This record gives sequence, structure tokens and C-alpha cells, in this order.
Amino acid sequence: MLRRSEPSTRAEELLPRVAEGDKDAFAGIYDAFSGTVMGLACRILRDPAQAEEVTQDVMIEVWRTADRYDPQRGTAKAWVLTLAHRRTVDRVRTAQAGKDREKRVSSLLAGRDFDQVEETVLTHDEQRRVYHCLASLARLQRVPLVLAYYQGLTHLEVAAALDTPAGTVKSRMRAGLQQLRACLEGTT
Repeated sequence: MLRRSEPSTRAEELLPRVAEGDKDAFAGIYDAFSGTVMGLACRILRDPAQAEEVTQDVMIEVWRTADRYDPQRGTAKAWVLTLAHRRTVDRVRTAQAGKDREKRVSSLLAGRDFDQVEETVLTHDEQRRVYHCLASLARLQRVPLVLAYYQGLTHLEVAAALDTPAGTVKSRMRAGLQQLRACLEGTT
């Protein structure tokens, strides 16, 4: 196992073994870098709970993608911290996009009087139509859409959850959304 006092070249030796599925090598990588990843995530997110989630996601990504590490492009530490930085920035952007979306919606609804019963009926009718149209999609298109829109996962998280390349997930989601739109327009 890798100890913090050993040279970082040990990590470069462990990553190829992690790519082959060596759990002991992964434990060494985890011990060496999880604290550093957590520190980076905490500094950016300023929320220990979210930083823990990001750290877990990053370490899972290291396990799954260790075969992509190229020692000629940098150290193992640099590679892991790059993954961590990207994942943390994605988390910040997702949170900001959600806040911006809520702000836009609340500004549109501010001062607007509405009939709550009518609004509830329309919402239920719309949900029923969406569920019907989602059910009509092929599973390969429906599952990524459900994970993204109902579970709140990013396309990268959907790709990881389905163990499918991100580009393939994006294509399936795009095709699914087009079919969903066509279905919803056809049932209005």
C-alpha cells in the first residue's frame, strides 16, 4: 500500500494495477489522494457534505478510468486532482444553474394571481402526458432522461451510472427529447 511518506512515483506504479482491477492498489491510491481531493473540493465548494460526495465520485472515477492515466502527460497526483477539479467545478455550475433557474421562475411568477385548483389540474394533466410519452420511448432513451430530469444527475453522472460513454448518453438523451417533444405536441 502507498503511504504518504513514500515517493509519489509509487502512485504511478499503482494506477496501471488499478486499471487491471487490483483492489489493493486502489486502496493505496485512495489513501494517497482522498484527503487531497477532499481538501480541494472543500476549498471550492465550502460545504463539507458536498465535498465528501465529490471526493467519493472522484475516487470512483479513478477506479473506473485508471486505464486513461498517461504518465507521459503528468503525475498521478496531477491526474487525480484534475479529475477532482473538473468534478467540483461541474458541481458549482450545476448548483448555480439551479439557482438561476429558480430566480427566473420566481420573477416570472411574482405578482401573478392564479387559480390554484386550475393550476393543480393542469399540472397533473401535464404530468400524466409526460409519463405517457416517457413510457413510449425506448429504454435506452428513457432511462438517461429519467436519471437526468427526475434524479438530477448531470450527463456525466448518467454516463457513469449507466457505464456508457458520455457522447452516447448525450445522443440518446437528445433523440429521446426530440421524440418526447413530438409525442407531447401530438397529444395537445
